[in-house]
Amino acid sequence: MTENDDFSKTMRIDLIPAVPRKPAKEGGRRLVISRPRGGASGRAERTESAREEVSRFDALFQSVYDAAVLTDLKGTIVDVNVRAEEFLGYTRSELRGMPVFDVISGADVSLIGTLLENLQNERFTVIQAYCLRRDGSLFPSEIAVNMVRLGKDHLSFFIRDVTVRKQAEEMLITEHNALQNAGNGIAVANLDMRIEYANPVAAAMWEVPRQSELVGMNVAELFGDADMVENMKTAVFKEEKTWVRQISATGRLGKAFNVQVAAACNRNSEGEAVGVVLSFVDISDRKRAEEAEREAERRRVMLASLGAACHHLGQPATVLIANLGVLKSRLTDCDATMQELIKDSLDAVDRLGKILHRLNAVNEYKTMQYLQGVGDVGSEGNQILDI
Repeated sequence: MTENDDFSKTMRIDLIPAVPRKPAKEGGRRLVISRPRGGASGRAERTESAREEVSRFDALFQSVYDAAVLTDLKGTIVDVNVRAEEFLGYTRSELRGMPVFDVISGADVSLIGTLLENLQNERFTVIQAYCLRRDGSLFPSEIAVNMVRLGKDHLSFFIRDVTVRKQAEEMLITEHNALQNAGNGIAVANLDMRIEYANPVAAAMWEVPRQSELVGMNVAELFGDADMVENMKTAVFKEEKTWVRQISATGRLGKAFNVQVAAACNRNSEGEAVGVVLSFVDISDRKRAEEAEREAERRRVMLASLGAACHHLGQPATVLIANLGVLKSRLTDCDATMQELIKDSLDAVDRLGKILHRLNAVNEYKTMQYLQGVGDVGSEGNQILDI
């Protein structure tokens, strides 16, 4: 019989607690106990050997790590081990004679019929349920049910308290949901830098419709820079540091964006490095805001510089106007050329004064094209202040 054939003969029953409580979820390892084979000859008259066998069984029964409950075929408890007393909060004598349904929340007499039918077909049975303690509290359990022949057929219930495992499973589910719904992109890669997990935000950043499409991809394919990935591996695995960089990346559809990448070592329970955890933050908006802030600061400085220039040039311009006016009034007998030069100088100084006045009134830094058809019309060398 193959392993799959063996598994196909395992029946699992999930029971919802009879009291308001979150139902148990599927998961974890299954404890499987097979039904011992035997014929009618197994019901022979007790002999000394048989009594010794029963004694050995009782010793084994009491030493089982799990809580063990033995019932007749109607579900009435015949015997329990010490662990069952500890788990359920009853004494051995109190449990004897009780229906097993009283300690398995959500179970009733129909469960016995299902178990008997299943076990008669030599299938394994595992029950996921909550067990009920004497004080009314519940604990999640995994119950393996088997048929045992002790003179006559009995049902054995091996109860395992899986509270710690359930808590770990719930924590794993919570952490998975946190990763799936995180605002940042997150990916996990192995030692070869092949992606093993990526959340939806990471997939959206690189314009991939399904996060599973990133699985198997090398991290270098995301960055487009193999050298950068080698630098990351050195920092994370050899220097044991968190590697942080701001890079430019391109999505599958061609969208360029800026992303801050943080990479840290991923370790297993033994502390061994098994890969790297990557966090991605799209900083494109922040980059644009920073650039806008720098541009605003540049314009503010330019405007302040214009104001300072106007202030410093205003006084010399005033002196030129006054001096040229004096020269014009005193050189009345000079030739026409000298008079024309003085007039042109006064006109130039007047225009300079008007330009300084307009510059001093500028409150918004704008540029315009200086020369048409010369060089790159968009270059800074072909732009002047628009006043």
